[in-house]
Amino acid sequence: MRYLVLSDIHANIDALDAVLEAAPPGSYDGAVVLGDLVGYGAEPNLVVDRVRALSPVAIVRGNHDKVAAGLESAEGFNPTAQRSAAWTRDALSRETREYLVALPEGPRVLDDLVEICHGSPVDEDTYIFGELDAAEALAASRRRVCLFGHTHLPTTAALDASRSLEVLFHRAHGDQRVTFSDGRRYLANPGSVGQPRDGDPRAAFAVFDTEALAIHIQRVEYPVEQARDRILAAGLPKPLAIRLMHGR
Repeated sequence: MRYLVLSDIHANIDALDAVLEAAPPGSYDGAVVLGDLVGYGAEPNLVVDRVRALSPVAIVRGNHDKVAAGLESAEGFNPTAQRSAAWTRDALSRETREYLVALPEGPRVLDDLVEICHGSPVDEDTYIFGELDAAEALAASRRRVCLFGHTHLPTTAALDASRSLEVLFHRAHGDQRVTFSDGRRYLANPGSVGQPRDGDPRAAFAVFDTEALAIHIQRVEYPVEQARDRILAAGLPKPLAIRLMHGR
């Protein structure tokens, strides 16, 4: 089984369309979406329409999805994110809002090998940034491989039988391919489709091959200026447009 792994699209339709062009039907068997379809970007309804058309084999909600759907307040967001969340709530169609409300909570077991979550197997909103976070997440995971998002940073970490943690890469630039070995448990973050924050403005996604036991994290160019201009034209906070240009 080859899973197309998408995370943190954040209403960036230009980035998502570039990813779907780079990974056309036939290059994977099913899509997996790790949350935060909306927030920050200017096209939440179009992005949700594209995701729905993929008929994902599994999907979980992100924190921005919850806030936009009215399931949670934006109290914990910074002021720029709060403004974005308020704009997004007003921009959602009824159909999009209902879809976001119905998104399942993570973590979620996908099959005998894979578990997915937005933040961490510990909690859907927990960030995995450091080695302690990674060790706790691997201990809590119910499957050998846990695919996660939320940080917007392409990352892979492994825990061996002696419970020794190895961070294989973090904030990786460019394409990365990792083959998983027996006797180890893995965390893998594909990075962000629509809001990269590793200094590389290109959209990030991954394909995970369960037979080869390998994940290929990839980057693709997209019209960043177009996404920037959409944000500015929508009246969203200017920093959200500027950061796209730098992948920060």
